[in-house]
Amino acid sequence: MDAENELGQQVEMVGRAFVDHYYHLFDHSRSSLVTLYQPSSLLTFEGQKIEGATDISERLCQLPFDQCKHSISTIDSQPSPIAGGILVFVSGNLHLPGEEHPLRFSQ
Repeated sequence: MDAENELGQQVEMVGRAFVDHYYHLFDHSRSSLVTLYQPSSLLTFEGQKIEGATDISERLCQLPFDQCKHSISTIDSQPSPIAGGILVFVSGNLHLPGEEHPLRFSQ
């Protein structure tokens, strides 16, 4: 296996592990997501720009539902221009209790 193929596999593996961990926390312990963000992290949610781990965590905890279940459809990971970084794009469905149809999401 050449180095480029090996790097691609490692990036995919790390991306999937991160997604699994992130959405497990989101579904079961949303306030714990604060540990995955940094003071310089940015989130745009429905046009609102949010900066910093604490503010992002607070916004996610204010969502109008307590329970949810994410089902992931796609995970696309690639190396970031920042050394050692990985860009991850996720899409899937968000299932809410009492709702017949899931909400689609991408992040």
